[in-house]
Amino acid sequence: MRARKAVIPAAGLGTRFLPATKSQPKELLPLVDRPAMQYIVEEAVTAALDDLLIVTGRGKRSLEDHFDRDEQLEAILAAAGKDDLLEAIRQPARLARMHYVRQGQPLGLGHAVGCARQHVGGEPFAVLLGDDVLDDNGHLLRRMVDLNAATERSVVAVMEFDDDQLHKYGVIAGEPDPGDPDVYHVTDMVEKPGPTNAPSNLCIIGRYVLTPDIFDHIEASRPGQGGDIQLTDAMRAQAHEKPIRAIRHRGPRHDVGTKADWLRATVRLAVDRPDLGPEFRAFLRDMVQAW
Repeated sequence: MRARKAVIPAAGLGTRFLPATKSQPKELLPLVDRPAMQYIVEEAVTAALDDLLIVTGRGKRSLEDHFDRDEQLEAILAAAGKDDLLEAIRQPARLARMHYVRQGQPLGLGHAVGCARQHVGGEPFAVLLGDDVLDDNGHLLRRMVDLNAATERSVVAVMEFDDDQLHKYGVIAGEPDPGDPDVYHVTDMVEKPGPTNAPSNLCIIGRYVLTPDIFDHIEASRPGQGGDIQLTDAMRAQAHEKPIRAIRHRGPRHDVGTKADWLRATVRLAVDRPDLGPEFRAFLRDMVQAW
């Protein structure tokens, strides 16, 4: 069975972006003129995942509003003849079938994914984290869905990182697939090990395609530091039973998890836009020369 559903955890408080996130979700902070969450939803849809569940929390109702119609605003734009803006605000509501469930307590990524059990049922499904914006037209996610369907094993996305970054991510242990150097048979994973204890330099990024038995492993996982239930622990249990898979991502990735990362992503996306890029690149050149 091919995955057709995706789960997008979005219940975090966004404290790194305070005070901006005091009254709006971090996921709706704009990257140029689209919120980060819209990039994530569009990626899922491009990978043929059109049944989406967003795991929300208190104060996240505006996420639902963004992916819904606003007839009053549409009428104002239509009367003003602003057809381009009219189409832009209508598009989010057309992207996919959107569903929402609340994570009542902030108990970690594993717990957030566990909240999707009733919606997902007994099917494989994708998990997309909003801190990673992949500008690859859904290519990586489609490969992950294909590999999951072919192997019936969970699949995680990884990238190579320098040693000084290994304390920030989960790191996999495993062997490359004989038929594809970008595919790995994962036997273990270590959460934020640092360079001394890391089994490789392949770090987990925010894309997963999971088999439904992950829910049993989540329920069996013991809370870790801070009482959080980690998705990594549940996937380790899967890998210990039988190797799961990882695909190495070589394409563009924008980390928007911190203010500095968000600024870098905004600049990169802006300079790549045909409508904004030429003028914005000229501005950046002038600014750098003035320094």
